[in-house]
Amino acid sequence: MLGEYPISGRRAADISASVERAVGTGELRPGQLLPPMRELAERLGVNPNTVAAAYRTLRERGVIETAGRRGSRVRPAPATTGRDHIRVDVPEGVRDVANGNPDPALLPPLAGAFAAAAAEGDRAPVLYGADPLDPELARLTRAGFDADGVPDGPLAVVSGALDGVERVLAAHLKPGDTVAVEDPGWGRTLDLVPALGLRTVPVGVDDEGPRPDDVRRALEAGVRALIVTGRAQNPTGAAVSGPRARALRALLHAHPEVLLIEDDHGHGIVDVPLHPLAGTTRHWAFVRSAAKAYGPDLRLALLTGDDVTVDRVRGRQRLGPGWVSRLMQRALVRLWADGAVDTREVAAAYGRRRDALIGALGLRGIAAHGRSGMNVWVPVPDETGAVARLLHAGWAVAPGARFRMSAPPGIRVTVSTLTERETEALADAIASALGPAPQRGYV
Repeated sequence: MLGEYPISGRRAADISASVERAVGTGELRPGQLLPPMRELAERLGVNPNTVAAAYRTLRERGVIETAGRRGSRVRPAPATTGRDHIRVDVPEGVRDVANGNPDPALLPPLAGAFAAAAAEGDRAPVLYGADPLDPELARLTRAGFDADGVPDGPLAVVSGALDGVERVLAAHLKPGDTVAVEDPGWGRTLDLVPALGLRTVPVGVDDEGPRPDDVRRALEAGVRALIVTGRAQNPTGAAVSGPRARALRALLHAHPEVLLIEDDHGHGIVDVPLHPLAGTTRHWAFVRSAAKAYGPDLRLALLTGDDVTVDRVRGRQRLGPGWVSRLMQRALVRLWADGAVDTREVAAAYGRRRDALIGALGLRGIAAHGRSGMNVWVPVPDETGAVARLLHAGWAVAPGARFRMSAPPGIRVTVSTLTERETEALADAIASALGPAPQRGYV
């Protein structure tokens, strides 16, 4: 053990493992400075190159970051823990509007769909070597993509939207490459990118999606990939508008080598049209999840893209899990065919709840955002204080630090199960927690 640092080992692999273990247990805290490489090498009695190799491994795994002469330190959200440590424990009796979950009352029952899919499987079981994509799922998916203007391309099935994003990034990028991400944005994405050894470049977001000026700067700085959420952006509820899509396409046309990934995780719960960017660059992927509309435990998303990208995703998938269960695929087909979810009704329900809270906050002089999806983003001057005061008042909201890099502070409120009576009470609580501060936007 090295003095105050819980670092040990004589091989690079052992040193990196001890640091990773200490970060995971909390012995090394997010943001904590690590000893200089030469100093650590001397204390451990190893060659400085051994420590350099260990630090390089830790950087590639997203555990630490290095800033030249300012040294190496544990990342603010290290890949070993992600942003899970930035959360609110919800005591008994406190209303939880922090969890990001859909309304269970709007999710369909799954038993019948799986029973029908299982019966079909009994008649013709799926064996090794079978097509990984159910033909009817492929047909329905393609029809849906066509209706939304998503370009034609081969299809793949992945285990949720984030699995698709990870596979596409891994198919094209190498450690050290830069990826432009929305800020504020989905915390899991902000964790995933550095966990793959990639570097994140923040792109600001407003109600209409990624800001063109920020995207332009990122592209001109040489980012290798751009990740965009078309609708129900988490946490802000932003949705890419028609004019914004045209502006972003114009920028991407000038950088055709950039990998474009679009995440449509909100499909089935949104009340705004899709304006896809897909096909603007040479390599692209569009991922559509079924989790929000049909249930988070339905770990399934449909992916399309250019030939090279989808072929690489399929090839790597064959070397791992092989395929996503055809039983699950057939169950989703059954849910779609039976109209188990009235997507217009679901989208309208979430829209009413969002609009009610945003309106109630507006009457109290508080600016809030939520153009689509099930979340409302409230910019606040003091994030920690607002979360603590709301918790004391009986409301658990999500701290914005889970979703931010350099964006101003805020809180995320999940409105999926919020009732009309609760809306007024929550708006009062937020107004009380924020005090007489002026209205605040994204900047």
